[in-house]
Amino acid sequence: MLLSVVVTAHRVQGYLRAALESVTGQADAGDCELIVVTAPGGGLELGIAREFAERDPRVQVLPLDRPWERGAARNAGASAARGSYLLFLDGQDLLLPGAAAEIAACLTPHAPGRSDPAGPPAEAPGTPDVLRLGHDRIDLWDRTRQGDALPHARSQIFRRAFWEAHALRFTEGLYDDVVPVHRALLLAADAGTLGTLDRICVRHRVRGTGAPATARDRAHFVVVQAYERLAAETGGDPRVTAVRSAHLTAVLDDPGRIAPGDRAAFFRAAGLPGRYTAQRARRAALAGRARARSAARAGRKSLRAQVMRAAYRADLHRPLDPCLAVYGAYWNRGVACNPAAVYAKARELVPHIRGVWVVSSRHRDRMPPDVPYVIEGSRAYWRTMATATYLVNNSSFPGGFTKRPGQVYLQTHHGTPLKTMGLDQRPYPALTNGVSFERIAAHAGQWDFSLSANPHSTEIWDRVYPSSCEQLPYGYPRNDLLCSATPELSGKVRAELGIAPGATVLLYAPTHRDYRTGFLPRLDLDRLAAELGPDWVLLVRAHYFYGRSSGTAAGDRVVDVTGHPRVEELCLASDALITDYSSLMFDYACLDRPVITYAPDWEAYRAARGTYVDLLSGRPGDTPGAVATTEAGLREVLLSGAWRAPEAEALRAAFRARFCPYDDGHAAERVVRRVFGVSSD
Repeated sequence: MLLSVVVTAHRVQGYLRAALESVTGQADAGDCELIVVTAPGGGLELGIAREFAERDPRVQVLPLDRPWERGAARNAGASAARGSYLLFLDGQDLLLPGAAAEIAACLTPHAPGRSDPAGPPAEAPGTPDVLRLGHDRIDLWDRTRQGDALPHARSQIFRRAFWEAHALRFTEGLYDDVVPVHRALLLAADAGTLGTLDRICVRHRVRGTGAPATARDRAHFVVVQAYERLAAETGGDPRVTAVRSAHLTAVLDDPGRIAPGDRAAFFRAAGLPGRYTAQRARRAALAGRARARSAARAGRKSLRAQVMRAAYRADLHRPLDPCLAVYGAYWNRGVACNPAAVYAKARELVPHIRGVWVVSSRHRDRMPPDVPYVIEGSRAYWRTMATATYLVNNSSFPGGFTKRPGQVYLQTHHGTPLKTMGLDQRPYPALTNGVSFERIAAHAGQWDFSLSANPHSTEIWDRVYPSSCEQLPYGYPRNDLLCSATPELSGKVRAELGIAPGATVLLYAPTHRDYRTGFLPRLDLDRLAAELGPDWVLLVRAHYFYGRSSGTAAGDRVVDVTGHPRVEELCLASDALITDYSSLMFDYACLDRPVITYAPDWEAYRAARGTYVDLLSGRPGDTPGAVATTEAGLREVLLSGAWRAPEAEALRAAFRARFCPYDDGHAAERVVRRVFGVSSD
């Protein structure tokens, strides 16, 4: 076996699947093995790794038998390896397409396209002991002139016999690759067995907030000790001095690693030349210019906004109210979605905590008379945001509030992701309308809890909203109603909508298109209603971006329900859902009722925004039921009964198993007990 790829998998649940696929999916990766090392217990990463191992004999899963340390995990993987060469990757790294073939060409004697290192032959003639790879790093080191001198295990391939002969091992803690990687490079360079592959083979994706390497604390002082150990093990090699200075300066210059109060101590511990006071003066000058720019921007704001912000800054010095929670939903549209369900359950389980909603002035008429609220941007809003202990939202709070120590922020989200979200939207800049991805990351960094409806969501949220928050795999509280609904409740909602008993009700709920303005259904609703006959009713709900579903007919059998306050009740009233790419399909699956995918522009939608699930594939778990891509096809699905045929039921069951594993009617209770600290006794 030529190559053993060791992947360490800890707190990378949103990245790991793509990382493993980048190795197993290589066209020329047949002569390799993939060893995935997980933490004890493993969490979601262990489940993902086992999925790959079950379907690919080249994949080996190795749970660590001690508390997690990346260095120990790498060492365990190296000990279990059987390949002639070792490549160490992190769980968020990608082996780029075609890299395996290029690497094999360099490591196989006399292979066409082989890159021969200069100097004496290696253990196997013509092949290196250490092969340096071109690498694409999306991290701190890309911004340093000496980046190529800095140690990254992912950027080298090591002959296993060479690794073992020199007793190379990763150290514990941060910067675990400083000693072994530099030692290997120096040894191979001295022996003339250091090769280079001038091709980008590995891409490193940085987690952002919450990743250990970017945590700002004194743990980063260990890099100084790592270089002291390296100097001792190499006999004071002068080449170590040069890379040491480059690396320690880079760590010091990174504001995400060394806190301001620790900079002088790190500077002294590192023994860097020059005076820290001069460096601090330079930083102060830069900060002063930044403050001046901020003041200029503030000067352009309205006087009222400035007054409100000043009052808010004053309120930030007030003590937090342990009995105050603030809620928001859909960018201040009123009481809705998961926050509404959490609010209702909190009133039951923690009645001493007063809940206040944030609503925009244009939506204040939607507020129930018995629900306290504040208008966004008002004096009451800013005081509430400054003093509330609990913050609950399914989108974001307006105005750029400052999250205080002691505040607890629950992000509930508002759907299972089908289309790309968060940082995954970066390849589609034309459709993000100037969205600031830095702000997305900063907002996610404020969260303490992120709610997920299913394992798929947990993976996606973890990657696209980088944060150190706790993922809550509890299900969506808004779906508790769907899980516990009775026929009596469904009948009550139908009666309120004026639906005659015995009618077959279809809920048509298409989603928003980034590349289209206004609601324009790709469906002649009047014609469909006429062809289905008098015993059928179409409930039409446009996306909330559009307001009302203009263009739909009035009457008893085509009913515009866009303005209905609770989509969950519309789901209960219906016998089946017709949708295209709306996340409502994932919630509707809780009901175990038919879902019909009507996707007339699937390829355009995927190209414009990107998707995580292939609805039209027909694969169990991806496709929720019957599929139509034309109006004629949809009519055939409905009139022939294919929408509730055994084949559609089997697809629905697999879809429901994948996306509704937590839905049991008690999600709101689990959330309230965890976030508000309520005992289950």
